[in-house]
Amino acid sequence: MSYHRQLAGTVCLLAAFGAPMAQEKRPISIGTGFAQGVYFPMGSGLAGLLSKHVPGYAASVEATGGSVDNLKLLSTRRIDVGFSMADASWDAYSGLDKFKGGKLPVRALLVLYPNSLHIVTLERADLTKPADLKGKQVATGAAGSATEVMALRLLEAYGIDKDVKRQRMSLEDSVAALKEKKIDALFWSGGVPTAAINAIAGSGEPKFKLLDHDEAVEDMVRKHGPLYAKHVIPANAYAGVSRPTKVAGVWNILVVNESLPPQVAYDIVKAIFEHKGDMVAAHKEAENISLQFQKNSASPIPFHPGALRYFAEKGISLK
Repeated sequence: MSYHRQLAGTVCLLAAFGAPMAQEKRPISIGTGFAQGVYFPMGSGLAGLLSKHVPGYAASVEATGGSVDNLKLLSTRRIDVGFSMADASWDAYSGLDKFKGGKLPVRALLVLYPNSLHIVTLERADLTKPADLKGKQVATGAAGSATEVMALRLLEAYGIDKDVKRQRMSLEDSVAALKEKKIDALFWSGGVPTAAINAIAGSGEPKFKLLDHDEAVEDMVRKHGPLYAKHVIPANAYAGVSRPTKVAGVWNILVVNESLPPQVAYDIVKAIFEHKGDMVAAHKEAENISLQFQKNSASPIPFHPGALRYFAEKGISLK
């Protein structure tokens, strides 16, 4: 068959079936948390970053209950990427606590930023330290959140985990209940500042305060492993809180299913480090994203091979 006859046949086929379709973009679903926290705005920044800077990707965010939900959603591949606190990730990887049903196939992409555990209460004389929460109405975080995990471990360290009247509530509902004096205190593990906590501070009334509790960290580490550290919420991070608050802290990590293709994992990590400013614009905690924290291996779970490839290119050798 001559070249011209071949060409004519090709033209006929194109006419019959139409022009070739544009290549479909790979969807990337990102599990975050509540809109009032840090995961959701930062995840939105990540989605925009990936969609803008990685050809062939279309990323979207999913509002979830937080770390525990994200880890479970990853295990069933209902999301591709999830935000999680390090302690919840370790439990999922090891099959502990809320994951006693079995180990989940999760891996780390990168270490993000540190979370600070907030114990928020109103200005009152009878609540000056965590031990004073005994017998009180306390919101310990939403079901399916790592805030709940960390709150219970801190209450356990003070020996009052069985003696508080626990309310399992979202951050938004916890803030509303505290302002209406339906609860005595709320727990929240998140970046600083967290928008919902700032909303209490910005309202002026009722006045609120944060309780110091870093003395519990040693007991938490002794029982649950080196997942926690002493952190400080700086003075004036929240309006009306003029002194530093000594708290328990834990790192946040970006997690994926171990089955995520290595090239996809590599592309995500590379895009984050090359265009971090897009995430900083969404929330300033993203300023803490650094190769140094990957090198120091702040993740308690193994890194995904795609992430390791990027780190190796930057001279960081990890297992």
